[in-house]
Amino acid sequence: MGSHGGEERGMLLKPNHLESALKKVKLPATVLITGATGGIGSALARRYAAPERTLILHGRDPTRLVALARDCEACGARVVSTSFDLRDGAAAVAALRQLSGAHTIDLAIVNAGVSSMIGHGEEVENWETARAVLAVNLDGALATVAGVLPEMRRRRAGQIALVSSLEAYIGMPVTPVYSASKAALKVYGEALRGWLAPQGIRVNVVLPGFVRTPMSDQYTAAKPWMMSPERAAVLIQQGLERNRARTAFPRALAWGMWWLSVLPPALSQRILRALGYGG
Repeated sequence: MGSHGGEERGMLLKPNHLESALKKVKLPATVLITGATGGIGSALARRYAAPERTLILHGRDPTRLVALARDCEACGARVVSTSFDLRDGAAAVAALRQLSGAHTIDLAIVNAGVSSMIGHGEEVENWETARAVLAVNLDGALATVAGVLPEMRRRRAGQIALVSSLEAYIGMPVTPVYSASKAALKVYGEALRGWLAPQGIRVNVVLPGFVRTPMSDQYTAAKPWMMSPERAAVLIQQGLERNRARTAFPRALAWGMWWLSVLPPALSQRILRALGYGG
């Protein structure tokens, strides 16, 4: 969008004022990203890759992790790669506390996640599938926070971003366990934000809609307002820099999902069935 000349003149900052304004926004020097080999995770890693920044990249795919590290290093970033198993909570906490002791983690993006859908003929997701989703999406997220939080509290500084989903607003009948895990993550993050804010630690919840990733490819229903991982990374970074309690996108879909959560359940379910999400 264009600017009016008068506004431009009124808002133009002199060099010394610009430097002062930039100092107020402390950019993270060290960023941890779990699930960095996934679609959103790799886009975030490349987005944050910059000279004089350390990226701690966690991922399950060693080949993709090596390639991602090479790309980020080409942008000037220092990269520390790690591949601990988030499903092993004790081992994950230990690994993250070791990393927190070796590096001052300014921003931890808790992004690792998996999904599942109810298959044809299934009455409900089986126990093994449910536990596998919860082990990563919820237990793994809790372990990540437990790993980085003590050191952040000690120095009374840091930021934690929990990547949830717009499905946290209302459960999708085709992905009940995934919806439940993301809803729990949303509420957990909002509770942490209130608790940790007085201690100098920022907590933010990210609620993406459909992003073009292998995970979204599993979705057989309609995927409105699909966006690229790169665009999602831009929106996430902007939301974190502005310390938004919730960064939900795309806006139209976020608005619609919120409304579904406050409408009478019978009406919400009727709308979901009409849109092809009835299971």
